[in-house]
Amino acid sequence: MKQPASHLSLWLPPLLAGLAILALWQGAITVGGIPSYLLPSPAAVLDALIRERHSLLPSALRTGGAALVGFASAVVGGGLIALALASSRWVKAALYPWVLALQMVPGVVLIPIFVIWFGAGLPSITAAAFIIAFFPVVANTTLGLVSTDRGLLELFAVNGATKWQEVRYLRLPFALPYFLTGVKIAATLAPIGAIAGEFLAGTTPNTLGYLILIYRSDPTKMPEVYSIALVTCVLGFLFVGAVQLLTWLLLRRWHDSATHSE
Repeated sequence: MKQPASHLSLWLPPLLAGLAILALWQGAITVGGIPSYLLPSPAAVLDALIRERHSLLPSALRTGGAALVGFASAVVGGGLIALALASSRWVKAALYPWVLALQMVPGVVLIPIFVIWFGAGLPSITAAAFIIAFFPVVANTTLGLVSTDRGLLELFAVNGATKWQEVRYLRLPFALPYFLTGVKIAATLAPIGAIAGEFLAGTTPNTLGYLILIYRSDPTKMPEVYSIALVTCVLGFLFVGAVQLLTWLLLRRWHDSATHSE
């Protein structure tokens, strides 16, 4: 039986890779003579992060709040629609192509429509986060619900299980890892959708997108732009980390994805 991986073996490889990336970054600037308005040094980015923290923190909270609402709506709405799609082959055949078509429409087209419907500002930004995070939840959950083991379905049928019992005690547990995978993907996309919404749905003050619009117009503010990219990464890691923790809590006692260690 394999022993669980130590904390050191989990954190050391990405830490070393990160240090190597920083070294290459600094080396490219030093050796290649790259100007700071194209690629600021890691130290300059860190300095901008500290210097602008009073603007970055409330902006990150506001953007993160919009992303969180859109993400939560995508999880709930996507899960419910997946249940509807998996309830019948006819329903899936009729509706799934339209769900797919909605995902294929670029955000630059949908977000202005959201502005018309909801007005410029946070409602449209939240809708942008929702629309970009919605499809992974629907696609993965639907796949899990319709991929339930055929033998187990026949066993439930032989024992006279109702449709509700089949869904509750078999299909939903079987689809849970698929659902959580979709939720994890959605967690990485929701902050991106929120920032895209901030660009296209109006310059809402005290958001990360608003700060990017301000900083990018000044070549001397390039370190600040990179600091916003760093804050966005941290925001995404917080979303994914929360989903990863939820995955471990729900699956750790019975599913290989949470119990097996390489």
